[in-house]
Amino acid sequence: MESYAAPARPLVEAMTAAAAADPARAVAFQGAPGANSHVAAREAFPDGLPLPCFDFADAIDAVREARADCAIIPIENSLHGRVADIHFLLPESGLVITGEHFLTIRHTLMGLGTRDEVREAMSHPQALGQCRHWLRAHAIQQKSYPDTAGAAAMVAELGDPRIAALAPAAAAELYGLRILADDIADADHNMTRFVVLARGSKPIVTDGAIMTTLIFEVKNVPAALYKAMGGFATNGVNMTKLESYQRGGSFAATEFYADIEGRPGDANVDRALEELGFHSKWLRVLGSYPQARSRG
Repeated sequence: MESYAAPARPLVEAMTAAAAADPARAVAFQGAPGANSHVAAREAFPDGLPLPCFDFADAIDAVREARADCAIIPIENSLHGRVADIHFLLPESGLVITGEHFLTIRHTLMGLGTRDEVREAMSHPQALGQCRHWLRAHAIQQKSYPDTAGAAAMVAELGDPRIAALAPAAAAELYGLRILADDIADADHNMTRFVVLARGSKPIVTDGAIMTTLIFEVKNVPAALYKAMGGFATNGVNMTKLESYQRGGSFAATEFYADIEGRPGDANVDRALEELGFHSKWLRVLGSYPQARSRG
């Protein structure tokens, strides 16, 4: 609780108490009340009880410890790419991806004075990155903070008109700030994809497309990735995302994160995964879930 700025603590305390009274409805999210993840939690689970957690690891722990039924976590943004640390936290969490949600992002500059007074904008690094051209054009320095709404609460606590926050518009009312500029992202297609994490798989009830997320490490031999990917092409499995990342600082063991259309049990997906497994040191499916947005 003490990690939050003082103006956010009463809200966090009330929401935490409500979630503790009915953990089966609790949806953990990273950030202070009013953050984009809070908005996503309310949209994806209108009957849920949003549970604020200071960082991503806390949100994951809330699910593992059964203080929440699930967590909703941002994984990538259309402007700024993947969210830092998520690709490491997901496989280590032991949780399963059971859903996805897309949220249109609208950043608002908020503070205590006027826009001309602002010299510094405080927010999550993703939000700052999504508005970097606008901030530079207005000679406003960037300052990282763990989440957007938490930055708004901190600006209210600091009481300095030279320091503003980038956060969803609703955070201004929550923390008594003035809206100084609205919808300032560097492009109008700003959207964040969230994944829902739970302790176990849940029945998939849909007539629509199914997504599957997996991680793997190919063998360290020539053309291993090329051969591993061949199974998806020959079996007609659409891969919508493939990202590489390094673990352990060796610069030799590259791991991959992938999203595909379909799920294990589909004959073509099973054949593709079998071929991928042959060319990989290890392979792990993180979850299958209904597709929330067409990738076509």
